[in-house]
Amino acid sequence: MRVLPVEGLPEIEPGADLAELIAKAGSYEDGDILLVTSKIVSKAEGRILRAADREAAIDAETVRLVARRGAARIVENRNGLVLAAAGVDASNTPPGTVLLLPEDPDASARALRARLQQLTGRRLAVVVTDTFGRPWRNGLTDVAIGAAGLAVLADHRGRRDAHGNELTLTVTATADELAAAGDLVKGKATGTPVAVVRGLGALVTTEDGDGARALIRPAADDMFRLGTSEALRQAVTLRRTVRAFTAEPVDPAAVRRAVAAAVTAPAPHHTTPWRFVLLESADVRERLLDAMLAAWQRDLRELDGWDEEKIARRTARGNVLRAAPYLVVPCLVMDGSHEYPDPRRSAAEREMFTVAIGAAVQNLLVTLAGEGYGSAWVSSTMFCRDTVRAVLDLPETWDPMGAVAVGRPAESPRHRPARDAEAYLTVR
Repeated sequence: MRVLPVEGLPEIEPGADLAELIAKAGSYEDGDILLVTSKIVSKAEGRILRAADREAAIDAETVRLVARRGAARIVENRNGLVLAAAGVDASNTPPGTVLLLPEDPDASARALRARLQQLTGRRLAVVVTDTFGRPWRNGLTDVAIGAAGLAVLADHRGRRDAHGNELTLTVTATADELAAAGDLVKGKATGTPVAVVRGLGALVTTEDGDGARALIRPAADDMFRLGTSEALRQAVTLRRTVRAFTAEPVDPAAVRRAVAAAVTAPAPHHTTPWRFVLLESADVRERLLDAMLAAWQRDLRELDGWDEEKIARRTARGNVLRAAPYLVVPCLVMDGSHEYPDPRRSAAEREMFTVAIGAAVQNLLVTLAGEGYGSAWVSSTMFCRDTVRAVLDLPETWDPMGAVAVGRPAESPRHRPARDAEAYLTVR
C-alpha cells in the first residue's frame, strides 16, 4: 500500500469543477482511493458564509448540543456528525467569512467519484474527510464524513481469530482508517488537500455504497451521547411522573445504584436520615397495598365522612402503585436530630430533616431516569404510616414518606413546554 499526495492544486473557488482540477493534478490507476479534504469540497460547492458572528453560524448548523465548556461546543449537525463547532471553520477562508461542511458529504463524494471516473477512465473510490477530536483521546485525526465506491465498514463478526475464538464485536471503520492514513501526507498547512491510497483496489466497489453515514452510531446504541453536565440536565428533564408501566422486571442492581445516589443528598448535622425499603416481592407489594387501601377507606369513611363513590375516586389514585413491577418506600429517620425546649425550633428541626429526604428522593428519581426507568412518587404511605410499618415490619422510628413506583414506561410522556426560570425568581 502506498499513500501519495496530490500536489499542485490551485486555490478552490466557488463553482469550480473540483473533479477536473483533481484529475489534472495527478495520475491515477484502477483501484485508487482518493481522500479529499472537506474544505475544498465546501469551497467548490459555495459553502462559504459571510459571518461576523461565528457562533451564529454554529447555531444554524446545530441540531443538538452534546457538550459545552465555556465557549467550546461539541454538537451534532444535520448530517448526524458529532464534532466541535458543527464543523464551522474560520481557517483557510478569507477574513470575515466562515466555511461550512458540505451540505451532504455522501452526495458530494458520489458526484466527485462519477466525474473523476469519467475524466480519468479509472475505477476509483472517493472519501471526503474532515478533522475530528475523539472522546478519551488527545489530538486530532482525519475521519470520513462522505464516501462513494467503498465499503466504509468491515464486519468481522462471526469470523474466528488465530486461536479459534469467534469475533462477536469487531467491526472495523475502514473509511476512517484510510482518512487518517491520507492525512499523514496531506498536512494542514502545506496546501495539499488530496491524497491517494494505492494498492487496496480490492476495497473499491462497483456501486457507490451506503456512504459514510453508515459510520454514525444510532442514538439508541450511543452510550456516550451527552457531556456530563448535559446528561445530568437531561436526566432531570426526563424525570417525569410515569403512571403506566410495562411488565418488564426492574433490575434490582439499577435500583441499588439509584439508592447509592440518593444517599449523597445533603442532610442536617452530618446525619444520614434516609432509609429505603425495596419491595421486590409481588406478594409483599400486594399485601401492603391491600392493607393501605383498607386503612384509607376506613379513615375516609369514618373520619372524613365521605361517601363510597368519593372514596373510590380518591383511592383510585393509588392504582399507579399496583401497576408498577417494583416499589420503593423511602423513610425518614430522625437519628441525630436536636431536641429544643421551644416547640417552634423542634418543628423547624423536623422540617430540615424532611427537606433532606426530599433531596434524597429527587436523587433517586433522577438516577432511575438515567437508568431508563420511569417513576412516580406517590404520597399515600404518609397517610397510613402505622399500617405500612406493621405490614413491612419497620421500626416505629421510621416514617414512610410516600412510595415510589418504578418500571419501564409503557408510553412516551406527552410534550411539556419548558418552564421559564424567570417566572420563579425574585432578585434583591
